[in-house]
Amino acid sequence: MTYSGTVRVGGPADVHELQNLMISKAAVGPMNNNAYLLRCRETGEQVLIDAANDAATLLTLIGDDGIGSVVTTHQHGDHWQALAEVVAATGARTLAGRYDAEGIGVPTDVPVEDGDTIRFGRIELTARRLVGHTPGSIALVYDDPDGHPHVFTGDCLFPGGVGNTHKDPEAFASLIHDVETKIFEPLPDETWVYPGHGADTTLGAERPLLPEWRRRGW
Repeated sequence: MTYSGTVRVGGPADVHELQNLMISKAAVGPMNNNAYLLRCRETGEQVLIDAANDAATLLTLIGDDGIGSVVTTHQHGDHWQALAEVVAATGARTLAGRYDAEGIGVPTDVPVEDGDTIRFGRIELTARRLVGHTPGSIALVYDDPDGHPHVFTGDCLFPGGVGNTHKDPEAFASLIHDVETKIFEPLPDETWVYPGHGADTTLGAERPLLPEWRRRGW
């Protein structure tokens, strides 16, 4: 299957098939949020990243196998509107960055710190705290042992720039620093980026633009 990462609200999910992991991307809600269902190919265990909206669509995507956990990338409401309904239907644990948990309208079962490992089946995701879009946003890095890394960035990194820091120079300085030091510096150009809205990208496509982002301040 050819994966493009291009999805639309009301349309089908796009599936990225890796050796050990299947990543299904769906667009939901009025703000065109991306939700990602991750499935360990060996065990069938599943995790959802951002129960953003439209619980019916997400529950259909999850299917009869259910999910063990839902990870919320950050506290902004458009990323957890379906969380309560999905958790009620599946019994899934909730995870979120420790410093954003209080801003999420569903209790967080597992507060996540920078560098924590989230495991399901044979899959490991490393959480990286990125400060600036919110105090406790987390990105999730899957370092594919049979390929290149994949990173789910929430609203902290998109094609063409970092996330909105609401014209706050200190917040922008913090976010660009964290994105550079925790994402761009340790990860190679081949790293695939799955953002919270819109199209995917790679670190190689964005890396040459970092000086321009710093100059313009957003």
